[in-house]
Amino acid sequence: MSIRVVVADDQDLVRTGLVMILGAQPDLEVVGEAADGLAALDLATRLRPDVVLVDIRMPGLDGVEVTRRLAGPEVTDPMAVVVITTFDLDEYVLGALRAGARGFLLKDAGPELLVQAIHAAANGDALIAPNVTRRLLATLADQAPVVPVQPTDPLTEREEEVLALVALGRTNAEIATELFVGLSTVKTHVASLMTKLGARNRVEIAIWAYDTRRVRAN
Repeated sequence: MSIRVVVADDQDLVRTGLVMILGAQPDLEVVGEAADGLAALDLATRLRPDVVLVDIRMPGLDGVEVTRRLAGPEVTDPMAVVVITTFDLDEYVLGALRAGARGFLLKDAGPELLVQAIHAAANGDALIAPNVTRRLLATLADQAPVVPVQPTDPLTEREEEVLALVALGRTNAEIATELFVGLSTVKTHVASLMTKLGARNRVEIAIWAYDTRRVRAN
């Protein structure tokens, strides 16, 4: 079954390129295109795609607000939203992640990473562009500090290790290799972290790691 995607970007050339990349994949289907935030919100609400790919800066509603309305904490049935942006220090990115986005990419990330991000979001996971994860999240967390939620139970030593690697953008397979454990073990630890931190996905785990200064920029 194909993964249904709505693509929203106010730049016609960029949007067309994204649609072409995704449409070339045998298991992805672009079911709608939008040139502004209001149209994106309307399309996503009507079509209920598996993933909504939104630009951070759009007229009408920006990507942060679109994400909040589709995937925010108050949304009963949140959608999977992936945010794309031109600038790796865009101040809106952290807001989008806090609003419920399952990941973010730079527009020059390349087709392979874009497709990976769509698949990850559709599967309930999240992908944070590894080339910007540490600097971007750490910098923005420092600029806009919040009081982090405390875990329901203390994290184990192994969970702390997994937490740090998730915050650095590692996949489950990469974490398993680095810690010399099985993939199922990593998935168990990630699930435990979500429960203890009240996180809905890996992005929120990563944000918590930066908010609590478990991980810092170099």
